[in-house]
Amino acid sequence: MEENQEKSIKNNKKKEKLPVLTVKANKKGQHVMVLMNVLRVVLLPIFYILKPFRTFGHRKVKDGACIYIGNHYTIFDPVYMAITTWEGVHFIGKRENFEAPVLGSFMRWVKAIKVNRDGNDVRALLDGLKCLKNNEKIALFPEGTRNKTSEELLPFRHGAALMAIRAKVPIIPVVIYDRPKFFKCAHIIYGEPIELTEYYDKKVTEQDYQAADEKLRARILDIKREHKEFLENKKKGKKR
Repeated sequence: MEENQEKSIKNNKKKEKLPVLTVKANKKGQHVMVLMNVLRVVLLPIFYILKPFRTFGHRKVKDGACIYIGNHYTIFDPVYMAITTWEGVHFIGKRENFEAPVLGSFMRWVKAIKVNRDGNDVRALLDGLKCLKNNEKIALFPEGTRNKTSEELLPFRHGAALMAIRAKVPIIPVVIYDRPKFFKCAHIIYGEPIELTEYYDKKVTEQDYQAADEKLRARILDIKREHKEFLENKKKGKKR
């Protein structure tokens, strides 16, 4: 009996410790994370020096709910999403990062969403939808891990399309053209918002979600291909 009571108390304590992820809107209707804005102002100039980059496309993202997706090379990739807005962005990160002493504390401070590495995490899905329905932004890397291979893009894991369809929000592709390196200018391309409206207000099957994920993956590959053609044409123009 006493053991059951102790377990009940421990479970209640765990429930109490669940972080509050959502952010209240200010008078302008913006969901601002003060710490994230401080980091934008203080650290971005340093980041530009160490890892310079040039942006292409529609870098400014309007206030309100959306999902950022992008290809993933380094631990610094979230910067390219965070600089598009002065609103907060809830990044979805693997559970192991939250367990690291320093990185874990940082991710909790910026109200990141914890997900299991296998991607089958109902809690993370519910947390993401809760933020989106509160008119906030979330960001994830559908590859699920950093791409350390020679492949252009790793297979996508489920999540991005599912949340976008259920919350009826646009997806913003943020594409890193090539693997960023220190002191070498990287190219970051911001694609047009992707609206998966064909799946709204209908019974969506597992196959539909898979098709939607493939659509997102194909779009990122298209953006990389289009940028490659742009650079090649620009180079040819200079030779003339």
